[in-house]
Amino acid sequence: MSRDYDVVVVGAGVAGLTAAHSLVRAGRSVRVLEARNAVGGRMRSVDRSGLHIDLGATWFWHNEPQVVALLDSLELTAFDQAIAGDAVFDTPDSPPRRLSGNPIDVPSFRFGDGAQSVPVALADRLGDDVVSLANPVHRVEIDGDRVAVHAARGRFGAQHVVVAVPPPLAVETITITPDLDRSVASVAASTAVWMGQTVKAVAVYDEPFWRQAGLAGSVFSHRGPFREIHDHSGPGSGPGALFGFAPSTAFRDGADIPSAFIHQLTRVFGEYAARPLDVVAADWRRERFTSPAAAAPRAGTASYGHSVFQAPVHGRLHWAATETATAFAGHVEGAILAAAAAVDRIERAISMI
Repeated sequence: MSRDYDVVVVGAGVAGLTAAHSLVRAGRSVRVLEARNAVGGRMRSVDRSGLHIDLGATWFWHNEPQVVALLDSLELTAFDQAIAGDAVFDTPDSPPRRLSGNPIDVPSFRFGDGAQSVPVALADRLGDDVVSLANPVHRVEIDGDRVAVHAARGRFGAQHVVVAVPPPLAVETITITPDLDRSVASVAASTAVWMGQTVKAVAVYDEPFWRQAGLAGSVFSHRGPFREIHDHSGPGSGPGALFGFAPSTAFRDGADIPSAFIHQLTRVFGEYAARPLDVVAADWRRERFTSPAAAAPRAGTASYGHSVFQAPVHGRLHWAATETATAFAGHVEGAILAAAAAVDRIERAISMI
């Protein structure tokens, strides 16, 4: 397959799909190439026991207007994250200790139909003619004013390409010619992937039993393996859920993450926690379309929003991932802002022709 477009977008997470949606509305021909067989990237949700379970992005905040505007435009809902009640502090040398109140006292919001409903709605509006799944990109060739994007299922020509995947994944898995400047390649490779070294687990129960004891469901643990645990129940009555974050380094390959999570929940909340309806987990370090196989040993967040990500590569390749955002990097808001910045650069470049 070979066809030319105004813009090819690599990655169908919220950044890539938001960029594509804006470009299509501006009258540009666009093709989105996604490696996975589903859209969403790190906005991944599954349905369990009547709940929308988020295995990646979960929250947004009142000071993030781009997320709110996007939900409104897609006619999607949101609800308040449950934070009422007391949290629990868990240390290696003493029993779990109940705190007075919850250190997480800043209101946040959840996606009413699960976080993945946002990219799914964007992809539905774009249609199958725009979004191509199971089509990983392996090479981008820039030659003057043209770009050739080589993917598993064909070659796609364009005037511009938007790379809407984490920068270290892009430089590891996509051959870019001419070569990136050494400074750009170095910064991209040393940029930490948001959630790239994180395990997230969710346990579903027939009810949010911890609330009956006046607990918030929040746990802050120095014992682990899960460092933080929070309420992940839905907005109304019905099943309850708890989710936890742990560093991927806490688990070896093949480790039984769900069992480890339930063991910790039982230690903290008691025997009721030992009887979940369901448990699901995601280890983002082992997601080959999210995290590089060989992450830089000192990868960090200091390069989030770095100046090298704000300029087109060879005038044609534009970065657009939450890690490249100059504000709210690591958040859904950051992904939307990064997409908007890439679209603005492309539109300004096209208008100069």
